[in-house]
Amino acid sequence: MQKKIRVLIAKPGLDGHDRGALVIAQGLRDEGMEVIYSGLRQTPEQIVAAAIQEDVDCIGLSILSGAHNELFPEVTRLLKENHAEDILVIGGGVIPDDDIPFLQKHGIKAIFTPGTSISEIAQFIKGVSLEDKGTVSNSSVKKIDHLGIAVHHLDEAIPFFQDVLGLKLLGKEEVVTEGVKVAFFEVGETKLELLEPLNKESPIYKHLEKRGEGFHHIAFEVDNLIQQFDWMKENGFPLLQDKPKDGAHGKKVGFIHPKSTHKVLVEFCEIPIKE
Repeated sequence: MQKKIRVLIAKPGLDGHDRGALVIAQGLRDEGMEVIYSGLRQTPEQIVAAAIQEDVDCIGLSILSGAHNELFPEVTRLLKENHAEDILVIGGGVIPDDDIPFLQKHGIKAIFTPGTSISEIAQFIKGVSLEDKGTVSNSSVKKIDHLGIAVHHLDEAIPFFQDVLGLKLLGKEEVVTEGVKVAFFEVGETKLELLEPLNKESPIYKHLEKRGEGFHHIAFEVDNLIQQFDWMKENGFPLLQDKPKDGAHGKKVGFIHPKSTHKVLVEFCEIPIKE
């Protein structure tokens, strides 16, 4: 019989409201997990001690007080100090998007903001290997998000795809971090992205100088970009940047070096969670 996943739901700090935490705890029980709720106003030391004593696979930290940047990293630090860093740590509550990269850097594997469904949280926990706790067990690619095509001028390229092929133009925008102006078309369940360089420093400008117009990259949607990065690095695939960048439509994106992907530039993108 397969071992049930054991989860500790904890409320660190002086936060006095636990309705959300109790809903999560019951929801995870309904998903077939064994859930321990530690109660209100727990210190990081108490949380870690309970997690080790209960031999849990995952700690779910819930907070509304705004002290997450202090308390969450302290939990992961104490886990490491007690040689229990293999316990998966996730967080939720009222946490600004700007704080999420900091928390992930300090070992919080996922942050679930208000509006996230119980099933999504449960799916993430179940997707983590119980033998390799704390790390994603494999690549989390869900589907092709889009195909990228480099062009000299969007206004010259758009009519072919829109008027000749009859594709629906979803919109245009500038992505300053990549030095490009892009246009997206809907093609069934995926999209087509046209990329025009904004300046000579743009990677697309350099691509056009070397190879001319044409196919540039393939982008895959993933659930958690940080974990996808970790998995790629652990398996020897070099990244083109150390951390995710801001992409089109508010997505976080990152690229794998084409020398390890059969000369195909691979992009991963994480869809922002709607609150």
